[in-house]
Amino acid sequence: MIRSMTGFGRGDAADGTRTVSAEIKSVNHRYGEFSVRIARKYQFAEEAIKKTVRTAASRGKIDISINVLSSAEDESAVSINLPAARQYFKGLRELQSALDVSGDITLELLAGLPDVLKAASPELDEDAILAVILAAVTAAAADFNAMRAQEGSKLAEDLILRADVIENRLCEIEARAPQLTAIYAEKLRERITELLVPTGIEISEDRIAAETALFADKSNITEEIVRLHSHLIQLRNILKDTPADVPVGKKLDFLVQEMNREANTIGSKANDLKTTDFMLEMKSEIEKIREQIQNIE
Repeated sequence: MIRSMTGFGRGDAADGTRTVSAEIKSVNHRYGEFSVRIARKYQFAEEAIKKTVRTAASRGKIDISINVLSSAEDESAVSINLPAARQYFKGLRELQSALDVSGDITLELLAGLPDVLKAASPELDEDAILAVILAAVTAAAADFNAMRAQEGSKLAEDLILRADVIENRLCEIEARAPQLTAIYAEKLRERITELLVPTGIEISEDRIAAETALFADKSNITEEIVRLHSHLIQLRNILKDTPADVPVGKKLDFLVQEMNREANTIGSKANDLKTTDFMLEMKSEIEKIREQIQNIE
């Protein structure tokens, strides 16, 4: 079953040290465009995240958001630089003596001097972090695809109904096609009678038959009808039988272009008002199908 390019999914994972939530959302796009929002210190995971999501979706503008909450990694460790503190203390004592300045050298003063106290984050365990991030992303991708498949099912139902309308109108055109030559011949006789009888000029039946045969050859739409029937069969087969993980949007786009071309040719060759009405209704449905398949992966 086909999948929509539009969807949203969320997944969560935890490993006892950290909890990760991942969200994936997408909108229509001709190609596959992936972007990841994640805290700077976890950006080492960005390519692996994209690779995981690419296995779930091939087309669309896809935004991935990752939030990591940690009970340990966000706590900064404080290191004390005792040699620097001693040097500062010694220097301040010498400065007091040299300048004959009184005052206490307090702990607050020393702690505020550069490099005496330094906050440092512990080294990250990238493998462990990556594992829990990808677990959350995988869960989000599954939820994302479930929503897209549900939307795709609705799209397929709508497209098949529209294909049925086109098929019905095509069958009406097909049933009417054999009558077009006779209709043309009758109109030709009526026109000749209207124009030439008052003048006394006569046109032979052979001449009318030759003109009618020429019209029949130019207006033959059998090939176009057969091809359009074939395109409709292909459309239904793609919508019903294609596995969900196989992108079909581009194939459907090409197929609909061919359907539109056949409908236009039928309209231009038939030279019949009723057939033109059927053709215009078909083109209206083909255009609606074309718009809908822009949402298909």
